[in-house]
Amino acid sequence: MPRPPIANSIRRLRFDAGEMTQQQLAERIGVTRQTVNAIELGKYSPSLEVAFRIAAVFQVPLEDVFQFEAADDYRDD
Repeated sequence: MPRPPIANSIRRLRFDAGEMTQQQLAERIGVTRQTVNAIELGKYSPSLEVAFRIAAVFQVPLEDVFQFEAADDYRDD
């Protein structure tokens, strides 16, 4: 079963926050820059705790950071 696609707006949020670097974000949320890069590129899904930390840094709801693009297989209608 393929991973459900989860898009994110981290790059845009970093840009809107004064062009924050991946390193700066990583330090604020307690992960490595490589982890931020992998999350941003959609190669890694963060833990729920890290996802909430990212949203808190930018002071936005979680849904403004991550978007679940449900395929028809996941819909319950």
